[in-house]
Amino acid sequence: MTVNPDDTHAVYERQARAYDEQRSRALFEARWLARFTANLKPGGHVLDLGCGAGEPIARWFMAEGFNVTGVDFSEAMLDIARSRWPEGDWRQADMRDFELSQRFDGVIAWNSFFHLTADEQKACIARMARHLRSGGMLMLTVGHSAGEAQGTVGGELVYHASLSPAGYAACLEDNGMILSGFLAKDPETQSHTVLMAHKI
Repeated sequence: MTVNPDDTHAVYERQARAYDEQRSRALFEARWLARFTANLKPGGHVLDLGCGAGEPIARWFMAEGFNVTGVDFSEAMLDIARSRWPEGDWRQADMRDFELSQRFDGVIAWNSFFHLTADEQKACIARMARHLRSGGMLMLTVGHSAGEAQGTVGGELVYHASLSPAGYAACLEDNGMILSGFLAKDPETQSHTVLMAHKI
């Protein structure tokens, strides 16, 4: 593995516009988003970790009547989101150490969580659990097996990592959550691997 995980932030700062322009708006995620929100109360509060420019995930939640707090480490990405929804709740923070003084009905990290190393992911799961209300939902895109990989953002390489499915289940259980869904390389979501859990 030659990609440094510490380079991810700088890549997104440089490539924010390119990433936003290339990001699909087809909402291939809609089936999983609907499954996720089926367990949330109407108008519930969702934390979108790694929200980027807000398209299309945060937009979908807002259109469905949910309150959204978007968190991203890239100011360039957040600038785009703020230009689209100036009234929105957009906050600059790193998912490795964010600390918000509130709890949420749902936490989602779609195409963001997998940029963390395996150890950072375990710590982040504990942090996300602390930000969830009892009965709250969690949804992540992860790798289909344990290991490191690389992806691209605007033509630049970025780091990816994953635990095994069993590793995620154990980490979730250690933090008071139960794995409720896991589908590897879902063909309906452009081969994303999706994990869903709920807090006890």
